[in-house]
Amino acid sequence: MANYKPDLSCQSKFIPIDFSQQIVPGTFEYALSHIVDNKLDLSRFDAWYDNDKRGAAAYSPAVMLKVILFSYSRGLISSRRIAQACATNITLMSLSGDVQPHFTSIAAFVAKMSEQIAPLFTQVLMICDEEGLIGRNMFAIDGCKIKSNASKEWSGTFEELTRKQAKLEKASQRILARHQSQDKMPEDEVEHDLKQKAKLDKSANKIAEFLATNKEKLGSQGKPVKSNITDPDSAKMTTSKGTIQGYNGIAINDDKHQIILQAKTWGSVGEQQTLKPAIEQLEKQLSALNTPDALHTAKFTADSGFHSEVNLEYMATTGLDAYIADTQFRSRNPLFKTSETYHTEKEKRRLKRSKGRLRLFTSADFHFDNSQQQCRCPAGHEMWCRGDNIKSGKRIYTRFVGYLKDCKQCPLQKQCMRKAPNKTGRQVQFLKDSELKILSYTDKMRIKIDSPIGRRQYSKRLGAIEPVFGNCIV
Repeated sequence: MANYKPDLSCQSKFIPIDFSQQIVPGTFEYALSHIVDNKLDLSRFDAWYDNDKRGAAAYSPAVMLKVILFSYSRGLISSRRIAQACATNITLMSLSGDVQPHFTSIAAFVAKMSEQIAPLFTQVLMICDEEGLIGRNMFAIDGCKIKSNASKEWSGTFEELTRKQAKLEKASQRILARHQSQDKMPEDEVEHDLKQKAKLDKSANKIAEFLATNKEKLGSQGKPVKSNITDPDSAKMTTSKGTIQGYNGIAINDDKHQIILQAKTWGSVGEQQTLKPAIEQLEKQLSALNTPDALHTAKFTADSGFHSEVNLEYMATTGLDAYIADTQFRSRNPLFKTSETYHTEKEKRRLKRSKGRLRLFTSADFHFDNSQQQCRCPAGHEMWCRGDNIKSGKRIYTRFVGYLKDCKQCPLQKQCMRKAPNKTGRQVQFLKDSELKILSYTDKMRIKIDSPIGRRQYSKRLGAIEPVFGNCIV
């Protein structure tokens, strides 16, 4: 009969531990501890403490920074989880000297010391620069959407929130009217109605207070965008996993050793609005590193999320050699034109977004005769010219409109229009010949990034910025 040694995994055991031997050279925690203890200037924190003659001793800022930064690197964000790990995780016990800070102290340090913590980022970059880790040959930008601790049900424009407030007040009045008309209601039902009315009144007052004390947020086009009552700085945004209430986390890094030079969260729906302020922050960091001219010699890459005519116009003024892809960049790649897999997956994504609807006709599907200024739709019906000097942005177009009677009876209607025609038929416009000679910033970037050199430079973006977000998320 077999005889095995007993399993003592549930047995408690007292073990003598030398904390100084737990931080092994070559590890992240060793580098973190060395930098905090020997390289960073923590004198800014001393002004917060005046307890040398009275009060309890405070936790050292060096210990708090080690504990918080190491915990963040391991995915521990909650102050309660960090405090628990300081009592159970041997590495955190070694970094903190086994002082085991309370979770309220950790939360207060992060919340109140933001002005003291932020300059440390520049100090770390200066240390990286001294070690030759920043190349300044290429910068890359990318972002990820971060969920905030706020309910998206409390989001809306001021107009929508005003309607919601009125709806809540009406519901409260209906409960009160029902209660007054039915004096003989059972006591438990009366109590339930009063609780429901108080809840509705509280929600309505919450909206009224928010509308009275905050200004409406405006988007890049100057139109009102949704605000959130619980977290006004956050935004309602769509992700691959659904709609969330959160932030856009944007980072710019150097390609030599993937050192992050700029990082911040923005409460904007899209990434396009974050490019200009992110570049301005990058310029300040480079100035702090005594290399403000790096923008005029380095290359810069960004994906299609940052592409817009306004952004490209701004990038032309920065001096950066920019390579920013547009949404059709991959489809123009000769390697993808003959790829059956690429086109199949592209169609699957399109069907998922459009919920199985057919692909709508574009202007390329219409038959336009420039010399005769005539246009026929894909069904063969002639369209009438609505104007040959229509301005859209900075461009001038010739616009055609289908006859309403033709569009209503057209067998291709579902593939041509999103909704059944009511007032007008399908509209389509074509760029005028005089405008074709004027290259926009989008046209110039398309020519630049489609060149062999442009594609080679843009391909370096994948190895520069993508691993950074992969490491942060993991």
